Amino acid sequence: MSVESPPQESSGADFPSQGARRGADGRFRCPWALGAADLMRYHDLEWGVVVRDDRGLFERVSLEAFQAGLSWLTVLRKRAALREVFCGFDMARVAAFTERDVQRLLADARIIRSRAKIEAVISNARAALALPEGLAEFVWRYAPESPPPAPKTAADVPASTPESAALARALKQRGVRFVGPTTVYAMMQAVGMVDDHLVDCHCRGSGTARGYPAESPA
Repeated sequence: MSVESPPQESSGADFPSQGARRGADGRFRCPWALGAADLMRYHDLEWGVVVRDDRGLFERVSLEAFQAGLSWLTVLRKRAALREVFCGFDMARVAAFTERDVQRLLADARIIRSRAKIEAVISNARAALALPEGLAEFVWRYAPESPPPAPKTAADVPASTPESAALARALKQRGVRFVGPTTVYAMMQAVGMVDDHLVDCHCRGSGTARGYPAESPA
């Protein structure tokens, strides 16, 4: 994710010495979550909540690819449209996309219209389907054996780790694109492979989203 996105903000890009901050509702959160209502909702409902199904993992990998060079807030606000045009991130359906589908997506102003990123999502779907154990099982093999210490400030959160570097290499070897160590670590944070909520954040250690009613999947 880019500098404006949750993981790199929490790794100290813009909040190097800040701990959790109190929001208008009185709850303490990671500093990046207070930038916009959409970010706060994502932080409270999804970031760090465990995702262990193939479709969910494929969506997160795809969103990370689309985010490259953009703010995470931009991706969040286009997420519903991305889910629609990519068939709810159903890997089998996306893997069957053709050049005609690429052209259709490039003409859709609701999404991030990057040919390289659109083609990467399609090729990544094909690569994921080729994994005998499935994408989620493959990815979760690289979860840290023991949880890292709870970060006190944004500066305590790494941008990448040995595990994210190893997973990035393994994914690239299997044909997955847009998966550098930093991007992969952002995905690991998002799907609960690590808990990088700051020590005083109200979501730290919860394992489930709190603070809002459940959001229905698109």
